[in-house]
Amino acid sequence: MENTPRPVAQPPAEFTKRRVTREGVLPWITTPILLGLLILVWESYIRLAGVSPLILPRPGAVASAWLEMLHDRRAWHHTWMTVYATLAGFAYASVIGVSLGVLIARLRWLELTLNPFIVATQVIPKVALVPLFVLWFGFGISSKVIVAAVLAFFPILTNAYRGIAGIDPVLIRAAQTMDVRGLRLLTKIVLPAAMPDIATGLRVGWGLSFGVLVAAELIAAESGMGFMIMNARQFGEVGVIIFGILLIGACNLVTDWGLAMLIRRWLGKWHSI
Repeated sequence: MENTPRPVAQPPAEFTKRRVTREGVLPWITTPILLGLLILVWESYIRLAGVSPLILPRPGAVASAWLEMLHDRRAWHHTWMTVYATLAGFAYASVIGVSLGVLIARLRWLELTLNPFIVATQVIPKVALVPLFVLWFGFGISSKVIVAAVLAFFPILTNAYRGIAGIDPVLIRAAQTMDVRGLRLLTKIVLPAAMPDIATGLRVGWGLSFGVLVAAELIAAESGMGFMIMNARQFGEVGVIIFGILLIGACNLVTDWGLAMLIRRWLGKWHSI
């Protein structure tokens, strides 16, 4: 007599629903508790170790500095300058990177010609290019836009090329048999099929350009969140430095979330996600 596998018991729908609800609510409880414990440890350490406020201020002093910065137009000006430079550079990198990725994937001779240069530029730390950009374009917005564009360009180009080169040739031939060619083939078949890889390149490019642009502002800039932090360091304003660090994280989180939502809606036109 053959052993037939027993059916696996499935949990009731109500149990699964309660579990999902608990998992959704739990972070809203644990996060404030952990934050409160962190502040308590912070305050206790300063009191017991007698740390100078010039090195690490107390939580109350930091909160006061944060409130002042939230009402300071200069803080929001520096924030906007960083976000604007990243957006502008990212837009240029997206258009050029995706377009060049399509050409490289479709033209074998162009792939063989440019591939060594692309590989060579990938191994160079992009922050090392900042002094050159400052020398050529100055400390203003132009150099920051170029830095953001260069940083976002290579992940976008690489992923666009991989996505298009990895399309099933049968799909292309099937479209061509139905007389779908040229620009129509690109917009209706090629780009939609490569969208998941292009989306990955966009998110990686955005995070890289935003993060390293702030690092570049720490080296040489006349505005931006990195400049704000370095200016606060010169005056010993530790609370402003902590505010700037958290503001960078918040901006990166919000912009990445917004980009992810746009990409999700974009992908939803062609892929079930």
